[in-house]
Amino acid sequence: MLNKSARLTSSSDFARATKSGLRVATDNFVGYLYLTGSDEVAKAGLIISKSVGGSVVRHRIARQARHAIASEITKLSAGALFVLRANSKAAAADFGVEISQILNRLVD
Repeated sequence: MLNKSARLTSSSDFARATKSGLRVATDNFVGYLYLTGSDEVAKAGLIISKSVGGSVVRHRIARQARHAIASEITKLSAGALFVLRANSKAAAADFGVEISQILNRLVD
């Protein structure tokens, strides 16, 4: 599970990452990375809209995505803000593989 200190909760941080950050897309997800330059721990957040599915589907996607991000968050530098947006077909995704691809492409 993603540590509480590594969770992105501020709407202004979400806005900075999605509007000013680097963007990488796969078939099921879009990843945004914004480097703040601070010494804080890297933070990650999820955007899963109702177009993805009902409440049960969205929460299952969120749990699987948080689990996949928790194992990959060490790739991010200090102060990084990472946002993962799920597309409408995300329920059928291989979370570990796609999130790893997104983070590898954003970090390189």
